[in-house]
Amino acid sequence: MDEPTTLPLAPTEDPTLVLLKVEEAARRLRIGRTTCYALIRSGELESVPVGRLRRVPADAPAAYVARLRAARRAA
Repeated sequence: MDEPTTLPLAPTEDPTLVLLKVEEAARRLRIGRTTCYALIRSGELESVPVGRLRRVPADAPAAYVARLRAARRAA
């Protein structure tokens, strides 16, 4: 019996990362960088400042999607 195949993670999808660059968060959400920055500005997507940098907690994209799904179910 064949073992199930697993797809390797892309080099930029390190599961040990705690903070993501905005571009990495956008890639996980399959949206553009500009849209991701708009979500951050509006407060819909959590981000934190690190010095002069803006980073997105690794769990924030999934939390954003969970809120979208909950809002859709409630509507």
